[in-house]
Amino acid sequence: MIHEVDEALRDLVRGEALGEGADVEVVFDAPTREWAARRNTPTVNLYLYDIREDLRRRSRGRQNIYDEQGRVTARTLPPRYFTLSYLISAWTQRPEDEHRLLSALLACFLRHSALPGGRLGPELTATGLPVPVSIALPPPEDRAFADVWSALGGELKPSLDVVVSAPVTTAPVYPAGPPVEEGLAVDLSDVHAPPATPASVPVPGPRGPRRARRPGDRTGA
Repeated sequence: MIHEVDEALRDLVRGEALGEGADVEVVFDAPTREWAARRNTPTVNLYLYDIREDLRRRSRGRQNIYDEQGRVTARTLPPRYFTLSYLISAWTQRPEDEHRLLSALLACFLRHSALPGGRLGPELTATGLPVPVSIALPPPEDRAFADVWSALGGELKPSLDVVVSAPVTTAPVYPAGPPVEEGLAVDLSDVHAPPATPASVPVPGPRGPRRARRPGDRTGA
């Protein structure tokens, strides 16, 4: 999944922010001090510095999978989303050129609330779900961009923070049972009613045959 997000971002930056044929490299290297010293061409760096689950998008239960006739054929767990945070920086000989590149990158990502479907790889496309993307939002409380640059050992540079929330479907698929084709039959009975009493049988007595006493009969005085 991560490699498909990388390729989608590279394709988007080259196709819309830089333009085809632009003499600018797009890399995913850690922008350390040593890397910056070796760089000798205009470069846009998309450094993936943080991966964590997007708990706001987690859902419970199971999802139904339908066929062309709208019948449930299988069930699976819902996908889980993971946020991939990229530190995007521009590297040229002049700060003015870096600012132009950052401006083009900002305009490019602001045009999209999700990665374009035509630029997604087969794994992300198979989910049938959007891949949301946000840019230049305030960082979480447990993270600061200055700390990222300090950890890399480089000097603080103007940069853009791009966060991609990618769905991951790794849960097994459980086939559903055959569809119900007959209606529901209901048999009602009163479980509190007394058991049925057999028909009365005449009982011999001094005054001739008598009818057997049944529950509910009153006794004579």
